[in-house]
Amino acid sequence: MKEIRILDKSFREMITEEAIRMRIGELAEQMNNDLKNKDVVCLGILNGAFLFAADLFRRLEIPARISFVKLASYEGTRSSGTIKELIGWNEDIRGKTVVVLEDIVDTGHTLERIMAELVMRKASEIRIATAFYKPEAYRSNISLDYVGFEIPNDFVVGYGLDYDGYGRNLPSVYTLIH
Repeated sequence: MKEIRILDKSFREMITEEAIRMRIGELAEQMNNDLKNKDVVCLGILNGAFLFAADLFRRLEIPARISFVKLASYEGTRSSGTIKELIGWNEDIRGKTVVVLEDIVDTGHTLERIMAELVMRKASEIRIATAFYKPEAYRSNISLDYVGFEIPNDFVVGYGLDYDGYGRNLPSVYTLIH
């Protein structure tokens, strides 16, 4: 197993680049089937979801648009528990099928904030796609439509996920070594 160091922490490889690439293809195929004949807007959640959003969006064969919003809830290696809106909403989603593209779903607080906004803005249908999901940490009842990988409730970096801004560029996902 590959190990890396980011700042003051050590991590070991948990999900390979190849496994991620294969799973993204499977999710795209499922979405291509599920979302035929719908007016689709993908909504990527920055910063973390930019790689997942790009890789998945390139593999969609359905007509779709993409937009991004930036929300933050992490400080260091822990969720701060509060969502800070950093960049506002600029896409008209009234009557559209919105697919939220998340890097990781853990507690579900970010998702609840986004869902409330999408409902208020009158999306006709909301689907959730996440690269990674931590079922042990999940505290919401919002159903996830497309899940790349279920992972333990460990701190992870790579494939868009970071530790204090570093590690997002890693093509694999790494877990913190305690």
